[in-house]
Amino acid sequence: MTPRELVRRTLHYDSPSRVPRQAWVTPWAERHFPDVAARLRAEFPDDIVTAPALYLDPPPVVGHPHKAGVYVDEWGCRFENPYDGLLGLARDPLIARWSDADRFRTPDRLLAVDVGAVNAFCDATDRFVLAGTLVRPFERLGFLRTMEQALADLVAPSPPFLDLLERIARHYQAEVEAWASTRVDAVLIMDDWGAQDRLLVSPDVWRRVFKPIYREFCRAAHRAGKFVFMHSDGFILDIVGDLVEIGVDALNSQMACMGIPALGRFRGRLTFWGEIDRHAVLSIGSLSGVRRAVEEAHATLSANGGVIAQCEFGPGVRPENVIELFRCWESISRAG
Repeated sequence: MTPRELVRRTLHYDSPSRVPRQAWVTPWAERHFPDVAARLRAEFPDDIVTAPALYLDPPPVVGHPHKAGVYVDEWGCRFENPYDGLLGLARDPLIARWSDADRFRTPDRLLAVDVGAVNAFCDATDRFVLAGTLVRPFERLGFLRTMEQALADLVAPSPPFLDLLERIARHYQAEVEAWASTRVDAVLIMDDWGAQDRLLVSPDVWRRVFKPIYREFCRAAHRAGKFVFMHSDGFILDIVGDLVEIGVDALNSQMACMGIPALGRFRGRLTFWGEIDRHAVLSIGSLSGVRRAVEEAHATLSANGGVIAQCEFGPGVRPENVIELFRCWESISRAG
């Protein structure tokens, strides 16, 4: 069974031969623990990869997203990175006043995906391939307006705000359709909706404003035979059922802050694409604590599939705990 088949059978709850895996090794980890990063790739190679962002006419950027200094992305949003390894904060909003929106243009060059080159990448690997773009309408609002202002906009949505959101949503819908025309296996939505104990907005606001947008993304992907993967940090338990309803196939979230037992009611309806708690278990926990966390996740969430072993190897995480995590998932697979 190839890694691509393994992931597909996991998403269909079709008794995969083992639990598929993916390690998110941050640039920070590559810099501080290169030997551990190399060991991870050698002993526990990823079953899921991301296609490179290949375009016929690549839009310009300034700097590097994970290097210290200034980085300006394809949308023109400016980030200040205080040190290497992580994406910095968005500064100098492009749309500080609504009059600025008249001059703003979405980056249409991101819609001209080099289909031939992406297909060649997909054909050259037997691993499950995610689209090489991040569909992030909420976070994009924060980059364009600052996150504080975007949240204020959501409390009392004005016509200019709703017009901007519609423009962003139309662009990302076109990106989903462009990538779904290639041979990738899934598209990826990435919007962080949670603080550590609640949603950043009320569930009613989320359902009224963003749920219809995500629903259209999912419909476009599914029409093309693609899966939908989504990442959202924080406590998002109040909307997980909505994500299942609109067609999200796999969810990467901070399960620990919501409680794995609380997520168990979605077993067999949603694939849990990680993650094991990086703030406690992976950072200050013991090896036995890692084993207990993996065993709980498997016992509560697995349904002849429906679980992907995943974690983020980033600042504060103990390298030995990351290795132990994937060793435990491998042991569970052998025992099964």
